[in-house]
Amino acid sequence: MNHLIRALILTLSLGCGAALAADEAPKKEPSPAQKAQQEKMKNCNKEAGEKNLKGDERKAFMKECLSAKAAAPQANQRDKMKTCNKEAGDKGLKGDERKAFMSDCLKN
Repeated sequence: MNHLIRALILTLSLGCGAALAADEAPKKEPSPAQKAQQEKMKNCNKEAGEKNLKGDERKAFMKECLSAKAAAPQANQRDKMKTCNKEAGDKGLKGDERKAFMSDCLKN
């Protein structure tokens, strides 16, 4: 009987220790994309609050606000790609030279 109680106490203490260790696991940092999305949501929420929007009006505004701001960087990236492609073509770059130029051009 004594062995049974000791085994039960040991099992419970190990289980509790494992549960506590799982709770203490380090939390992951959000990715840059997640941080950008959080910032976007924060700004849209603030703007909706300033406009005193409620219910369906708020939902519609949030949908438009979040999608409009997401589309802008893609358009800028496309424009940049076109410009860099044109410059690389004008310079007659090919192969590795073109790749290096495009990489550098798109970073700036």
